[in-house]
Amino acid sequence: MTDPTAPLTDPDADSAVGSARVALVTGASGGIGRAVAVRLAAQGMAVGVHYAGNRDRAQETADAVTAAGGRATLVSGDVADEKAVARMFDQLEAAYGGVDVVVHTAGVMLLSPLVDLSFEDFDRMHRTNVRGAFVVSQQAARRVRDGGAIINFSSSVVKLALPGYGAYAATKSAVDALTLILAKELRGRNITVNAVAPGPTATPLFLDGKPQQAIDALKNMTPLERLGRPEDIAETIAHLAGPARWINGQIIYTNGGII
Repeated sequence: MTDPTAPLTDPDADSAVGSARVALVTGASGGIGRAVAVRLAAQGMAVGVHYAGNRDRAQETADAVTAAGGRATLVSGDVADEKAVARMFDQLEAAYGGVDVVVHTAGVMLLSPLVDLSFEDFDRMHRTNVRGAFVVSQQAARRVRDGGAIINFSSSVVKLALPGYGAYAATKSAVDALTLILAKELRGRNITVNAVAPGPTATPLFLDGKPQQAIDALKNMTPLERLGRPEDIAETIAHLAGPARWINGQIIYTNGGII
């Protein structure tokens, strides 16, 4: 990891969004979160690499951020715990002076037909996906510097309505509502608030345990006839986090045309 006390400079950054930006990426220890962290580092940002339990995987992300030319600081905690999330912001503010971009990728997906889903699994998803999004968004709204961006993660299954995804899609519908309303509540701050809704994306978590037939069926649902890649999602995040200052209060379906 690089020295967090070193001055932040990005001579190629657009002057409208500033030249010394700092991002917090939750769930950055792997998959889409890691790709987002590395992409924002390549865009000239210092990155707070959040993890919940696996420090080694988070360190791998931090090393990839450094290799991409950025600076990384590890931050940890339960995203549904307001005190833990506040400490993350404290840590990044102490290291870099402030936070400009918050990308909340952390989430839990437990699939089951509604009639079979346990309340334990339902409550676990609700705590992480809904309360977690609320806590992170609340802290971001209080502490992101003017001119910044808040980006939540929704899911294309909200519209796809696939069997087995009911409880998960319900949590992401809540994220959609929170995102759209927060964008209006931050009037006058020049802070954009959007959500990205990926389609099926080839991460280890997504592929694990799925038969090839199911993977092929999901791949063929898109006109591009492939699964998304973490880098596809990260590219959308980079646009929303930087130059896309006129996209606000939107759910961006990043799914290759699956819907």
